[in-house]
Amino acid sequence: MSKQTNDPSRRRFLAIAAGATATLAAGSLLPRLAHAAQLPHLSPANPQAKALGFVENTAQVDQAKYPNHKPTQDCANCTFFQGAAGAAWGPCAIFKGFAVPARGWCTAHATRK
Repeated sequence: MSKQTNDPSRRRFLAIAAGATATLAAGSLLPRLAHAAQLPHLSPANPQAKALGFVENTAQVDQAKYPNHKPTQDCANCTFFQGAAGAAWGPCAIFKGFAVPARGWCTAHATRK
C-alpha cells in the first residue's frame, strides 16, 4: 500500500474539516463575547430567575429559604459569570441572553476556583 499524502481530494477534505472546526469554535465563543451593555438585564420576575431564586443583590437573599447561601457568594465570583473583572453587569452561562448584576445571586452559584 502506498501513502496518498499528496492526494488533492484528501488535502481538500482536511482543509474543509479544519475550516469547519475553526468556524464552530469561533461560533461557540460569540455568546461569551457579548457585551453586557447589549444584553437586557435579567429581571427577578423572569420564570427561570424565579425558579433559581435569583436576586439582584446577594444581601437580599432569604436565609431561611436558602440556608446554604453565604453572604460572600455573588455573581462576580461565580463560575458562570462571564463579565469582565470589576464590571457591574455581565453575561451569565445560566441565564443565556441576559446580563446579571455582579452583586446578584441564584441557587446555581458555583464559586470560581
